[in-house]
Amino acid sequence: MTRPIIFCDFDGTITETDNIISLMKTFAPPEWEAIKDDILDQTLSIKEGVSRLFSLIPSSKKEDMVQYLRDSAVIREGFEEFVDYTAKHGIPLYIVSGGLDFFVHPLLEAYGPFHGVYCNEASFNDSTISILWPHPCDEQCGSGGCGCCKPSILRTLSLSEGSKVFVIGDSVTDLEMAKLGDTVMARDFLAEKCMENGIPFIHFETFHDCKEALEKEGVVR
Repeated sequence: MTRPIIFCDFDGTITETDNIISLMKTFAPPEWEAIKDDILDQTLSIKEGVSRLFSLIPSSKKEDMVQYLRDSAVIREGFEEFVDYTAKHGIPLYIVSGGLDFFVHPLLEAYGPFHGVYCNEASFNDSTISILWPHPCDEQCGSGGCGCCKPSILRTLSLSEGSKVFVIGDSVTDLEMAKLGDTVMARDFLAEKCMENGIPFIHFETFHDCKEALEKEGVVR
């Protein structure tokens, strides 16, 4: 039997809403919206765009932002059961996020452990927030501006022959990863991009849908 391995986005996928967008709406000045639009229409790289977004927010807002997301972020229905299901059947589940460590780890802590959590890192040492990039693009990535390069991480972790790669995501930041997946579960903007690029996908709204898709693929031992 092929060895399944899952790569799952965080913002807008595990959580109901995109946490970066939520933070911008609450803590950033109005100019964040133009930057967001440039990221979504791909005229600005994710790396450059996220750096610009967070440079708009004072570092002194860190604890306020963490508390805001603890109070407001909603985990998508079925996620806890999905994590338990993958653990029960020995399916590696990796979280790959363009989000930032100061909110990704606190929001995930009740649901792990996972095989790995990959995200960007925030520095609060200066007057405004700066971003660190511990997961850069590899030589095969044509972008160079991914920030947290999801396809590079996927290539590194799914090298064993016979792996069946499942990708779960919701946004343009998941598109390059989706191009490498054997089975793609998509919603929202990623679903639109998959249709534009001719990438077959399974639509999902909850993680119950994702669990059902896994079962239909016949990868459970």
